[in-house]
Formats: sequence, C-alpha cells, structure tokens
Amino acid sequence: MDKMPEEDEVSPVSTAPATPTTPLEFKMLPLFMDFEDFNICQPAPFSYDDKAMLELERIDYTQRITYQMARAGKTTRRVRVYADGIYDLFHQGHARQLMQAKNIFPNVYLIVGVCNDELTLRMKGRTVMNGFERYEAVRHCRYVDEIVPNAPWTLNDEFLNEHKIDFVAHDDIPYGAGGVDDIYAPLKARGMFVATERTEGVSTSDIVARIVKDYDVYVRRNLARGYSAKELNVSFLSEKKFRLQNKMDELKTRGKREFTKVKVDIITKWEEKSREFIDAFLLLFGRERLNSLWNESKGRIIQALSPPGSPNGSINGDDPDTTEGGDSEDEYMELPPEYGAGNVGSRTEKQRNSQKHCRGQINSSSNAYDEDEDSQYMQRSD
Repeated sequence: MDKMPEEDEVSPVSTAPATPTTPLEFKMLPLFMDFEDFNICQPAPFSYDDKAMLELERIDYTQRITYQMARAGKTTRRVRVYADGIYDLFHQGHARQLMQAKNIFPNVYLIVGVCNDELTLRMKGRTVMNGFERYEAVRHCRYVDEIVPNAPWTLNDEFLNEHKIDFVAHDDIPYGAGGVDDIYAPLKARGMFVATERTEGVSTSDIVARIVKDYDVYVRRNLARGYSAKELNVSFLSEKKFRLQNKMDELKTRGKREFTKVKVDIITKWEEKSREFIDAFLLLFGRERLNSLWNESKGRIIQALSPPGSPNGSINGDDPDTTEGGDSEDEYMELPPEYGAGNVGSRTEKQRNSQKHCRGQINSSSNAYDEDEDSQYMQRSD
C-alpha cells in the first residue's frame, strides 16, 4: 500500500508572494503541502479529504439517475462519473480520456480511481512511476474532481455504493482479468457504463518502447547529466563506452562551433575590407589607367604579336627569284620608324652586304674552276 501524507507531515505555506530575492533564488513549494491558501486553482482532493467527504454527504444516492436523464441534463444533482486506470507516465492519451469522461454529460463530477503499486505489479506488471507519483499526476489534471487512491481492479456494488457512483467511463474494448472476458460487462448490462475513445498512437507501452529503442541515447544523456553507472544499472565497460561517445560528440560539436565562428569572422572581416580592396583595384586598373598603359605599350605589343618575317625560299643564302649577283630591294621588310625600324634597317643593310660578299666569293671560285677545266682540256687535246 502506498503511504499517504499524514496530518503532521503537511508543511504550512506562507502567504507571501514567491518573488526571487536574488536572480538565482526562488521560493520552492514543498512536496507535501496544504492547498487551502490557493483559492484560484487547486488539485483534486483525495476521497478521504474533507472537501470530498462534504461533497459525498450532499449526494442523495436514493435518487438514481438514468442515462437518458443524464444526457438530457434533467438531474437535481451532479452526475458522479467514475474512471479508473494505472495512469503510469501520465500522457495526452490519459488526459483526453478524462476530458471525454468529464464532458460526457452536462453536469459531471469526475472521480478517478488509481490502483496502487502492489495490485498493479500483481495484475499488470512493473510501473515506471510509483503510486504517489501517479496519484499526483492525475490529481493535477484539470478535468479531475476527486481521486480515489488504492482503487480496486474490479468494481463491485459495495465500492459503487460507498462512493455513490452513477456511471463508469472506460473505452469499449473488452478488458479481461482473472478469467473474466470483460470486467465491465456487468456494468454494461445495468446501463451504468459510458464509453470513451482511446487516443491512437500513444500509450504507456509505446513510450516505454521508445525508451528501450533509444536506450543508448538516454543512458549517455543521463551519464552526461551526472547520474552514476550504478544508478543507471550500467556495467563498467558500457559506462566507459558511453562516456567516450559523449566526449567524441562534444568534440564534434565544439569543432563545428569553432569552424562556424571562424567562418563568420572571415566573412565579417572580408566585408569590412572589401571596399578598400575595390577602391585600390579601381585605382590601379581603372579605365583611365588602362588607357594610359595601352597607349604607352601599344607599339611593343604590336611588335611582340607581329615580329619581322624571315625570307622564304632561300637556299644557302640565295634567292631563286633574283638574278646572279643582283640585289633585291624587297628581300627584307622594313618597319616604320615609330616601331624602332632604324635598328632593323641597319641590321638589314649589314645582311645585304654580307650576302653580296658571299656571292662574289662563290662566283669567283666558280670562274676559277671553269678556267682550270679549259686549261686541262687544252692540254689533253695537245
């Protein structure tokens, strides 16, 4: 059985506003407290609290309410609807089920029964949250008017009469237990059952399955938050592995952060210096400067692109198109004076003199050869 707070365990709450005296100091509410000072909104009372007992005494249970009367709103008192469950890892599916039970009739007083740890472990299995945590989660739901702790697994007439329950709300799927196909079948037969709809895609089992699926992720997260390997039931080697993975992820994150910071700094500095770069570039290579450079080096560029051509068809320095011993004035192309033709012309004149000298030697040697042949011929003839 879950231990409930006793009278001497209740801590008084100061009426002073919970304002921080320093930026890091806040007034925290105690775990066990009296909510009477909270007159705007309070959690649902337990069935043994004075508020719940007073509500129960006002109910004339001899006046039975039928389903038709409750639906039409023709009742002289609030309709007492009961919903029960384990409510482990209280989630949106639980809240939506209680919201439906609260709104199933126009004037509903919603009572929620929560089974304790011992009964739940025997009938269904181990829970993640203990009984006290599950009670507190349900009683802080705004649709709930009263909490019944240590609720039974099956409902009998004694329990229904004790809490003066008019209707029981649960989903319509048959719920079997203890060899019974549907524990709510007797209530359905008596017209005391109202059906709610389950929220698809979310349940306590689904949440536990997600945690098991991502077991490594959650273990690493809790180790990083200061939990010990013993608290997480993790072996020594697994702890070292998970801590190494955390360290690697930390280094990766830090590296990405530093790289992003450096990249942003580079871009910022480039934007700051870009105007100076552009001004300097335009000063060096602007339109006026380029025109000046072109005018200064136009002749050199043309000479580099079109150098003087060599004579074509020359064999051993002789031009076949010229007569023997003759000079051709068109043999070499002379450039205009503005392209530095003076030097070229002098070189061309020297080349013509050299060629004339070579031709004279060749002609003289040829004539000497002809005279020797004539003299030898004359001697043979004699």
